[in-house]
Amino acid sequence: MTLKSPPQSYEPQEVEPERIARALPGAAPDLKLDLPLEFFHVTVPQPCPYLPGRFERKLVTRLDGRSVRERHDRLSQAGFRRTRDLVYSPACSGCTACIPIRVRAQEFAPSRSLRRIQRLNADLLVRERAAEASEEQYALFAAYLGARHAGGDMTRMDYADYRAMVEDSPIDTRLIELRRPDMRLIAVCLTDFLSDGLSAVYKFFDPGESRRSLGTHVVLWLIKRAQELGLPYLYLGYWIPGSEKMAYKNRFRPFETLVKGTWQRHD
Repeated sequence: MTLKSPPQSYEPQEVEPERIARALPGAAPDLKLDLPLEFFHVTVPQPCPYLPGRFERKLVTRLDGRSVRERHDRLSQAGFRRTRDLVYSPACSGCTACIPIRVRAQEFAPSRSLRRIQRLNADLLVRERAAEASEEQYALFAAYLGARHAGGDMTRMDYADYRAMVEDSPIDTRLIELRRPDMRLIAVCLTDFLSDGLSAVYKFFDPGESRRSLGTHVVLWLIKRAQELGLPYLYLGYWIPGSEKMAYKNRFRPFETLVKGTWQRHD
């Protein structure tokens, strides 16, 4: 689950602190978020992009003030995700399908099928760069959305919206660009660098390069980067059992899922 809509489509509404406290899905009892409950809001209901017939709501707060990085780290460990200067977590009525997931990067070893994908993409050139938007990226972003998410809210995003998504970050955020040997851009991943890992915020790729399994390859590259940096985790957002779009996330083992405030290991 991601906050995929342009900013104007998810204006938060204030709710009573007791309801916000009940909606906090991931915070373990000893996890201190250092934010009064009145700083949290719940969004208006929107159609769920992953499970037909359901509506999603999100618990949202803004990243500002002092100690932003430390606060973002703690919220990430509690199952929250970032978009621009907001962090959010599912707060859907009667549904707990979205499960936070993170890969144990230092213990990861690719399966035979994943090694095949790595070999297939060995010719790609990878660049880690500052989070600065470009027209080239936006053209790829628009092509990806048109092919993979036609009719979704994000297809309405113009270049200014895309630039805000990339650049409006109060923490250490970078872009990972993948290019063919002819230097044509074919994949991008907006990535947050946390104290305990990397977080894949949003990735998109050339829909005409389906044989390369670029979405999977980007995750493999991020796991390797976390290993190089000595970071224990790669945060992959939410795994949704029953959603074909999210099924790929349980290929990267061992991983952990956050259930009732506890990260549980899966091998």
